[in-house]
Amino acid sequence: MTETPQRTRPLRVLAAMSGGVDSAVAAARAAEAGHDVTGVHLALSANPQSFRTGARGCCTIEDSRDARRAADVIGIPFYVWDLADRFREDVVEDFVAEYEAGRTPNPCLRCNEKIKFAALLDKALALGFDAVCTGHYAQVILREDGTRELHRASDMAKDQSYVLGVLDDRQLAHAMFPLGDTVTTKDEIRAEAERRGLAVAKKPDSHDICFIADGDTQGFLAKRLGKAEGDIVDEAGNRLGTHEGAYGYTIGQRKGLRIGTPAPDGKPRYVLDISPVDNTVTVGPAEALDVDALRAIKPRWCGAAPTGPGTYTAQLRAHGGETEVRAELVDGTLEVTFTEPVRGVAPGQAIVLYDGTRVVGSATIASTTRATAGAA
Repeated sequence: MTETPQRTRPLRVLAAMSGGVDSAVAAARAAEAGHDVTGVHLALSANPQSFRTGARGCCTIEDSRDARRAADVIGIPFYVWDLADRFREDVVEDFVAEYEAGRTPNPCLRCNEKIKFAALLDKALALGFDAVCTGHYAQVILREDGTRELHRASDMAKDQSYVLGVLDDRQLAHAMFPLGDTVTTKDEIRAEAERRGLAVAKKPDSHDICFIADGDTQGFLAKRLGKAEGDIVDEAGNRLGTHEGAYGYTIGQRKGLRIGTPAPDGKPRYVLDISPVDNTVTVGPAEALDVDALRAIKPRWCGAAPTGPGTYTAQLRAHGGETEVRAELVDGTLEVTFTEPVRGVAPGQAIVLYDGTRVVGSATIASTTRATAGAA
């Protein structure tokens, strides 16, 4: 028999409240379960007005006020903590550096690792809290032997375990996800918020990258890194066009290539490789994107590290599906082979391994081996 932390003894809980509906309902459920809950909003921007345009972002003064109003309705204390410097260093600067190096990072995953379950958790524990509560859709299962496991949410349509795959044993021991074990649609979560009198019930969800308010990633990177014209070439090295910065492209990208010359077969071309060394972007046919193996570094395990080779399912994107893999940890590097080739895998992305619904761990993709030949 297993149980989740929120069903054990009452805890002192720090609820991270973004100003959105999910975190507000999560805080309300934690309080309703009998826990001693305090709400906290993380100020992550030195210029908070700039972090929302329409439904994008989650870091404005407006969001702080929404979170405070929700805490008032729930009847819990509320504070705003300034983590802007830490966020800039660990998330924004890391994001820019990864793109500059020709890789494709996931800033939400990095934020969970470095901010919500590192900086925030460390501060919470120092202040005597037992757990950090968020509105993520995932489950922490407490087993009979006292160990904890991270599992997918009951509702796969809302599951967010991929971006939590960086959490280790210590962090899982102090994590609480009140929304993860209930099968409810987002409309039902909004209806619950409305029943509770939470004004955020009808607030739009945040989308994309919170620190890029207008959603223009290429424009954001251009301002930070400057324009650097280079060549767009085919697999044979023939020059097809130019670009204004290799950092503005991702593996598998089709749109925005601005190649005037059509492919000989008349089919679309995709970004196959990004070389920051010579500032070159290589494009080719869709089938050249097929990958049958990869190497991943900096593994983080949600429990004990696996020993020997094993068969798992893997998720390669936050909203992607699962694929069967064979994986083994060799000298600290995760060596992964796909049962069937997968398409458009980019260095810098995270691979998260699953055993059924249990999250085994994650690692950062360093290189891939194409199904046709060679490595990317």
